Amino acid sequence: MEESFGKKVLRGKNIFIFFLSLCISPASANEKNQGFAHGIAMHGDLKYSTNFKHFDYADPSSIKNGSFITYSIGTFDSLNNFILKGVGAEGLWYLHETLMTRSTDEPFSLYGLVAEGIKTPKDRSWVVFKIRSGARFHDGKKITTDDVIFSFKTLTEKGHPFYKSYFRDIENVEKITEKEVKFTFKKNGNRELPLIIAEGLPILSKDYWSKNDFTKASLNPPIGSGPYKIKKVDPGRSITYERYENYWAKNLPINRGKYNFNEIRFDYYRDQTVAMEAFKAGSYDFRFENQAKSWAINYSFPARKNDLVVVEEIEHEQPTGMQGFAFNTRKEIFKDRRVREALAYAFDFEWSNRNLFFGAYTRTNSYFSNSELASSGLPSEEELEILIKYKNEIPKEVLTKIYKAPSTENANNLRQNLRKARRILKEAGWVIKDGILANKNLEQMKFEILLFNPQWERIAGPFKKNLERLGVKATIRTIIDSSQIEKRQEQFDFDMIVVAVGQSLSPGNEQKDLWSSTAANTSGSRNYMGIQSTAIDELIENIISTPNRKTLVNNTRALDRILLWGHYVIPHWHIKNFRVAYWNKFEKPKISPKYDLGLDFWWISQKKEENLEKKLTHNQSKSENTKGEGQFSSWVLFSLFIAVVGFLIIRNRKKDSA
Repeated sequence: MEESFGKKVLRGKNIFIFFLSLCISPASANEKNQGFAHGIAMHGDLKYSTNFKHFDYADPSSIKNGSFITYSIGTFDSLNNFILKGVGAEGLWYLHETLMTRSTDEPFSLYGLVAEGIKTPKDRSWVVFKIRSGARFHDGKKITTDDVIFSFKTLTEKGHPFYKSYFRDIENVEKITEKEVKFTFKKNGNRELPLIIAEGLPILSKDYWSKNDFTKASLNPPIGSGPYKIKKVDPGRSITYERYENYWAKNLPINRGKYNFNEIRFDYYRDQTVAMEAFKAGSYDFRFENQAKSWAINYSFPARKNDLVVVEEIEHEQPTGMQGFAFNTRKEIFKDRRVREALAYAFDFEWSNRNLFFGAYTRTNSYFSNSELASSGLPSEEELEILIKYKNEIPKEVLTKIYKAPSTENANNLRQNLRKARRILKEAGWVIKDGILANKNLEQMKFEILLFNPQWERIAGPFKKNLERLGVKATIRTIIDSSQIEKRQEQFDFDMIVVAVGQSLSPGNEQKDLWSSTAANTSGSRNYMGIQSTAIDELIENIISTPNRKTLVNNTRALDRILLWGHYVIPHWHIKNFRVAYWNKFEKPKISPKYDLGLDFWWISQKKEENLEKKLTHNQSKSENTKGEGQFSSWVLFSLFIAVVGFLIIRNRKKDSA
């Protein structure tokens, strides 16, 4: 894929990106009530009051019917996406509910789901959740505080390493009453922790998992509590979910107008090319498009021209994060920041955007692009006040220069960029001899660019050629086996890979998993680059404990600057729209959420679906008639040809006999 899209359908193991947009309860709500609040916001007040009827971007008159079919690339071999083993199937997030859920028209707000209320003191040293009486698993058993405690302990002790890292600052969890559960924190000031638990802790059935091995990848459907159940599994090929009619939370305000499809199916395809052809043939209903080339040339098929397929770009205000070629700084050749800086000059974004992407993209110059969290220009006074204490640890450019990724906007810029790269490499001890870039031991610089999608080869190929002009021997290796991909990533077994790091509007504890020194040495973390910096570690703690939005923004911008000038990635590009295509049978609310596509609030229009089927049937009949007419015309022509040939043969025989 060319880019990461914020709300694309994610693999089970990658649902972590969706845990990032978390929030904290305002102290004022609890101080006034001295009890439980219905929601929680990171900074400021909640948008929706206690008695709200539904989210503004929901249509409570939406119809529940029909089936929704989409696709995924690769395969799966597990229905347990909470462990390191196996490749989780798509859609497993529909099975397990959390204590609270977020609204996607607010930056950082959550509202009660399994928990009908939340209570936390001003110093945020603990949080108590009140379990909703009607909350139940699919087997009819009540969700209890015991299930909450079991879920926390099981995930941190046996689950993916992510959970242990994410919940590391939770000291204790205890049952207060039959309906109340309390989490106590190791230290005060982590303002995000109450919400990390609220949205980041999936509630598992203690009864089910006490009888089944949680540590094994399995294709046995687990007991959940969400809006859908698993209906059918075709291992590695498809998985189908059916809407659970007795879903306990279907009438809550947060769910009105939501989960409208009777069935949701994910079909798996070998690659994007095959998936695209399947979409054109009507094999599935909906697709996100990540590739500019495909968006420009692959959607002019007859069904689109006849308005049977809708193709549109939907704007959003969601942070687009950072995508780029990532250096594994655990490797000796990439430990020197100057080397990483120099190699970035060999990537020609403008050429790729012009020749491969139809000019669709904007160059990324921030890890928090498309948001107020992104750094720009020179550091502000507030940012300098934060950064100055680290002046002896961070690159001097952080304080004095504006970061901008190398550009080839002007003619001959690539040649100039490569010259600059050679100068920087020479300073780092690498010189070109006989066309080979070598160190003092006369060892050539060589490394492997590991790709997980063949379509990346057209982007990595030109980059490789430019590296060769620097004397670098770069090889490209593409892996499409999902299990091998995950294993290589989890063990940091690569020189350079493409990373796509999503961000929320409220960065917090997840930053530890992305950039901290601890995560650099933790298998399965997302610190793919191996970043280890005391300054970054401290800034992450500042971000987590920030008391207000303004301080959060300044600390995040400071972090952004250090990451950029560390040259840990060669930045790619981003786009500020969702590019979607779907067969014309859907309706959606008039209001779209700011920070999400809101696909779970769409529904199927019976009128549109009937019209679609009618047109498809008509086109098929027309095609068959045209085919029949063509066959008749061909038969007539063939008959005339035989008659003419026969006439000529008879005439020639008569001439010969004469």
